[in-house]
Amino acid sequence: MDPFNPEVKKEDDIDESSPSTVNPDASLYPQCGILRSIKEESEERENYQFMDEVKEEIDIKIEEEEVPSPDDSLMLCSQERPSLKEGRGKKRYLATGCSIADLHYGYRLGKSTLAGILRQVCEAIWARMKTMCMPEMTKEMWEEVAKGFEKYAKFPNCIGAIDSKHIRLVQPKGSGSLYYNYKLFFSTVLLAVCDANFSFIYVDIGAYGKGSDSAIFTESLLYKKLVENTLDVPEPKPISSVETVCYPHVIVGDEAFGIMENVMRPYSGRHLTYKKKIFNYRLSRACRYIGCTFGIMANKWRILHRPLNVNIDFAENIIKACCILHNYVRAREGYRYEDTLYRAPLVGLREGNVPRGGGSATSTRDRYADYFVSEGKLEWQDRMI
Repeated sequence: MDPFNPEVKKEDDIDESSPSTVNPDASLYPQCGILRSIKEESEERENYQFMDEVKEEIDIKIEEEEVPSPDDSLMLCSQERPSLKEGRGKKRYLATGCSIADLHYGYRLGKSTLAGILRQVCEAIWARMKTMCMPEMTKEMWEEVAKGFEKYAKFPNCIGAIDSKHIRLVQPKGSGSLYYNYKLFFSTVLLAVCDANFSFIYVDIGAYGKGSDSAIFTESLLYKKLVENTLDVPEPKPISSVETVCYPHVIVGDEAFGIMENVMRPYSGRHLTYKKKIFNYRLSRACRYIGCTFGIMANKWRILHRPLNVNIDFAENIIKACCILHNYVRAREGYRYEDTLYRAPLVGLREGNVPRGGGSATSTRDRYADYFVSEGKLEWQDRMI
């Protein structure tokens, strides 16, 4: 290997007998090896071209946002480095999970300069693209979400799936044990609601890692709007042509969330009746969408695969940018089955003091359970319990 030109290999650097350079398929089945390599190259080229188009569109929207620079030298460095200004460095940081030190050596800029540029870009992505990629929900938009869950998850009147994800952090300075979770690592919590297209419709970012789902949810703006009935949720309606009783629109979650009029959780306990087991299975089919959404986002923006070694406010900006970019790519890319083949390690939160709903919420859950074993029964659901 030539140290001054690493891209060019000398002939004496290639060891034909080395296991790393020998492809067994190429010798035993040469045609299979060639076809596999052609297929892999075509897929990589397609992904590269797609992400390059997405990068250009995002750069145009970011440039429309006036981002003031706190330092004239920072703007000068950004202007002198057109490749960084075009977004290659900032997208590489989020998409590949490389460190700021890698960009420091690659672009020959100071680490503090790069950190400032990345921070400004993440803030601009959130400020400029939030209304386009994650707008405030209206009644018509909630109804479209409910149609998606009824079509794909077979759960009527469902307007979202809620769950949380731990985002790993290097311990913030002076934080003590606030960000230390029960899984024995430091993290901040992303609480999110998604639709049936694996896109976020609500996010709450920055909660302490030591918190529980119920505590974080009760402190969120979403919970406040649900309690005050200001979320513009559609009016209750029947879930079938036979039913005359109106069912409220609900957000589905796991056992960590308390049951409310618009929040549905599974039945707890081990010795459940047939009807309750069927309800829990049907509820879990709808809840899995939020887990897949977290997995797709982390697999696309691999900065979330490693601990964020930045200040906590910078980490929140990174998570916000990843959520916005995830929605933007989902809208452009659409559903891809291979995205669901790999799920990033998701860590649930421990169950704390869960607020319980009243009798009306419990009776609504019982009516859903009756519906799932009668008119809304699926032919394969008995095999799943």
